[in-house]
Amino acid sequence: MYLPKQSAEPRVDELHRIVRENALGMLVTNTAGGLEANHLPFLFDGDAGGAGVLTAHVARANPVWQEVRDGSDVLVVFRGAHGYISPSWYPGKQETHRRVPTWNYEVVHAHGTIHVHDDEKFIRGVVARLTRQHEADQAQPWKMGDAPPDYIAEQLSHIVGIEVRLSRLEGKRKLNQHHQPQDRMGAIRGLDSRGNHGLAEAMREAAPKASS
Repeated sequence: MYLPKQSAEPRVDELHRIVRENALGMLVTNTAGGLEANHLPFLFDGDAGGAGVLTAHVARANPVWQEVRDGSDVLVVFRGAHGYISPSWYPGKQETHRRVPTWNYEVVHAHGTIHVHDDEKFIRGVVARLTRQHEADQAQPWKMGDAPPDYIAEQLSHIVGIEVRLSRLEGKRKLNQHHQPQDRMGAIRGLDSRGNHGLAEAMREAAPKASS
């Protein structure tokens, strides 16, 4: 990925945050038929070996789990806050008109090797952890035990587990870091006015700190 110095995000805790808060990752694999992309909700364990481990599941009918070679290199992309930036939001535009539109965003590229787990114990564990994670804020969280055991067993038979053992995480936060402070603040106000508070807050956090 093109990674200008001002946009590079080296902080491990920030990379982990983006992955955890944006669980739907894009799994990119290189198959005999060419590059394939699948969009999957992932679990992330940042404390596992290397750079961490991602786990997910795919439909048994999805050929990806049979097309990949166990241990082959894959890429998983996680996109955080993002949005369009209008040049009209920059005070500098009114002065010189030398401003153009752009798109600000946060993204993490997770590099690793893929491993297929076609066994009920692994798959059940992945589904249970995914459910606990995403049901946690529900008033009455759904759990696998709410459904009849034979129904759950049938559903699990239709999916296959995958694990991505990560070798490195590469992060980029393109958030107007190289712009003048007044233009950054103008863009932040513009985003807030359109309800994109997540990107506005990311831009506030990423603003270069004034030297003392």
